[in-house]
Amino acid sequence: MSTLQRIRQKVIDKDYYISSHAEDEMFDDGLERQDIENIILKGRIERRLLTDIRGTRYRIEGLSLKGETVHVICRFKDDNSLVIITAYVVMEGI
Repeated sequence: MSTLQRIRQKVIDKDYYISSHAEDEMFDDGLERQDIENIILKGRIERRLLTDIRGTRYRIEGLSLKGETVHVICRFKDDNSLVIITAYVVMEGI
């Protein structure tokens, strides 16, 4: 099973949690849990971030339900649980 398939299965099974930081960022950008799930289920791993000592982070790019391009950063913890670290609307030209 590919990494993206594993991440998607966690979302399908509702076996993930959203960090408080991610909740704050989502609120600031008008994103809901349904947006995050849609982005993970239909998006793509845009980048693997390998320098974090806590483990590889994955930046998934996809569209919110309003059609905005969004990045969702997530990783697997040592216990194999999935945590959404942050999510934000990508600002064009930045």
